[in-house]
Formats: sequence, C-alpha cells, structure tokens
Amino acid sequence: MSTTAKHATKKKALSAQVADELRSQIQGGRYAPGDKLPTESTLVQQFGHSRTVIREAVAALRADGLLESRQGAGVFVLAPPEQPELLMLLTHATDKISDIIEELELRIGVEVEAAGLAAQRRSPAQEAEIQAQLDRYAQLAKENQPTDEADFCFHMAIAAATNNARFKTFLEHIGRRMIPRVRFRAVTGGIDLPSRDDTILAEHAAIAAAISAGDAHGAREAMRMHLQIGLQRYRAMTRAIAAAERR
Repeated sequence: MSTTAKHATKKKALSAQVADELRSQIQGGRYAPGDKLPTESTLVQQFGHSRTVIREAVAALRADGLLESRQGAGVFVLAPPEQPELLMLLTHATDKISDIIEELELRIGVEVEAAGLAAQRRSPAQEAEIQAQLDRYAQLAKENQPTDEADFCFHMAIAAATNNARFKTFLEHIGRRMIPRVRFRAVTGGIDLPSRDDTILAEHAAIAAAISAGDAHGAREAMRMHLQIGLQRYRAMTRAIAAAERR
C-alpha cells in the first residue's frame, strides 16, 4: 500500500471513530433533536483531530439522517428516523426458542463478516477495547458474576472495530437480548441454563486473538464457530422439547 493510500485509510478510520462517538452522544441524550452541534473548531479541540476528519465524521452522520446543516446557522441534531419494519421485527419478536435460533442464524451472517473486517481495519484503541471486554468477561466469570453485559459489549466492540458504523447500529437495534441466554430467560420466565462461561470465554479469546493478529480468515472462522455452537445448543433443545411433547 502506498503512503498516500495508508494516509487516506488512517484518516477514514479516525473519522469513523469520531462519527461513532458523536453518534453515541446523540443517542445517549447529550445532544437532543433540535440542538446545535458545537462548532467545527470546538470539535477539533474536543477530539484532537484535523478539520478534515471532523468534516468527514459530520458528513457521515448527515448521511445517516442524524444531523442537518443549515446555511449560515450551523449543524443541528435531527430526530431519530423511524425504525424500518425489519428492525421493528428484531426488537419486538415473540419470545420463543425458535426466535433465539433465527437471531443466531442472522448474527452468523452479520458478525462473521464483522470479525473479518475488524481484523483488517481495527485501530489500536479498538483492539484494546476488544481485549478490555474479554478481560472484563474473564474477571466476572471468575467471580461468578453475571456476564451478559460483558458478552454484549465484546460483540459490540468488534462491530465498532469494523469502522463501518452500520454493523454497530444494526446490533444495537437488536440490543442485549441478542445474547441467547438473556433471550432464554425471557422465554422461560427467568430460568437459567447451566453456565457456559468458561467455554464462551475460550471462544471469545480465539476471536480476539485472530483479530489482534490481523487474521481476517481466522477471525471469521472463530466467530462462526462461536455462534454455531450456540445455534446447535438451542436446536438440540428445540428437538428435545418437541420429542417430549410427542410422548
């Protein structure tokens, strides 16, 4: 890769990071619909990046329908767009084990590619965040504490490391219920399955290691295996329930 191409790639990664942070601030309520975004010079000071990086980040959020430029007035936050029917389906699905299976199948299609892109595009800070979430999971598992949140954050850190904000936005729409055991508790009224924390931790570690090594193929395969193991678990459960009902 030429020096010019490397510089362009780095600038794109920085603008994506700024866009992600601004998006999080908007979604978190720091900037409400109708609020004026700080001036370009203020954002340059806030993020410590060039005007070009800030402009590209703002342009990305305009393209996503989150910001609007008004001639002579500045950049303003827009009300969030209505959820498409597909995302409404994901967030308001019925509570059945078959829903868990369907969402895992969908996640395989999305997150396998996300892992590969993360291996190719992650920044040092994003790589560190993936490792931090892995370490957090390990510590919680060691202390026999709930790991649902750390599990979700690990997958979100990988989505962010693709530097394609749509992966992160897509998984955010599904929400924490995308973690199968969270959905299972909803289905069963609070019943927990036997812990798989040690196994999940090992699977997460394999994904993180491949991403850290820049091994896109290995990252995809590690993520595929991780999600397929869960898929097989819930398919087996469905078969067992069906067999019991036939008796």
